[in-house]
Amino acid sequence: MPATLYVVATPLGNLGDLSARAAEVLRTVPVVAAEDTRRARTLLQHVGANPKVLSFHAHSPERSTETLLEILGEDRDVALVTDAGTPGVSDPGEALVATVREAGFGVVPIPGPSAVGTALSASGMPADRYLFLGFIPRKGRDRELFLRQAAQSPWTVVFYEAPPRLGALLADLVPLAGADRPVVVARELTKLYEEFRAGTLGELAPYYEANEPRGEITVVLAGRGPVEEPPMSEVDCAARAAELLAGGLSKRDTVQRLVEDTGLPRNEAYRIVMGLP
Repeated sequence: MPATLYVVATPLGNLGDLSARAAEVLRTVPVVAAEDTRRARTLLQHVGANPKVLSFHAHSPERSTETLLEILGEDRDVALVTDAGTPGVSDPGEALVATVREAGFGVVPIPGPSAVGTALSASGMPADRYLFLGFIPRKGRDRELFLRQAAQSPWTVVFYEAPPRLGALLADLVPLAGADRPVVVARELTKLYEEFRAGTLGELAPYYEANEPRGEITVVLAGRGPVEEPPMSEVDCAARAAELLAGGLSKRDTVQRLVEDTGLPRNEAYRIVMGLP
C-alpha cells in the first residue's frame, strides 16, 4: 500500500470533540502538516503525540507541497490539520489533496468537527438542503454576486465572516433579502463564550454595527423559500391542449394531461379542450 495523506478534522474549540480515531492517527503518523504549527502542537500535546510538524497554509510556497510529496514517496504517512474544523472546507487542503491523489498516494478523511454543520444543527433552520458560501468577498462585483446569491437562495445559506465586518455584511443583505429575513449568528462555536443570536436582518444588522463581536463567526441565513410559478393563462392552456391533441392524444387523455401539467380543475380543463376547433 502506498503512503497515505490523512485529512484530519480537529476541534473548533473544545478539545473533547477530537475523535478517538483522529487522536490515534495523530499519535501514529510520523509527520503532521499544520496550518498553524503552534496550535497544532497544543493539540498534539493533548493527545500525547510527537510527530514532526511542518507548516502548510494557504500561502505556503509550492516547495511545501513538493516536500510533502517527497515524504509520502519515502513511504511515510502525513496528517493534514488546519487551525480548527475540517481541512479543505474554507481552509487550506483541497489543492494538496488533489495533487497527492494525482501522484498515486492514498487520501483518507478522518471526519469530525465543522463549523458549517455545527451552526446548522443549532440554528433551527432547515438543513436538508443548504448553500454554503464560505467567506464573502470584501468588495466589488464578486461581493455583490455572492450577496445576491445568498438573498435569492430558496435554501438555508451558511457563510463565514470576520468580526469587524459582520455588521456591514448583515446591513448589505437587508435591501436584497428584506429586513424581515430570519438569520442566526453563531459565535465561538464549542468554546467557553459560545453564543447563538437569532433574529431578523433588520434586528441584527444594527445590533452588530453597534456591538462588534469577537471570535469566529458563522452566519446562517434563512432561504427565501420556494418560488411559486404563476398559473398558466387560459390562452396558454388552450395552446398546450392543442399541442397534445396534435400529438395524437384523445380528448379524454388531453384533459387528464392538462390537469396534471397545469393544476387546472378538471371541469376547467374539460371546457378548454372541448372548446377547441
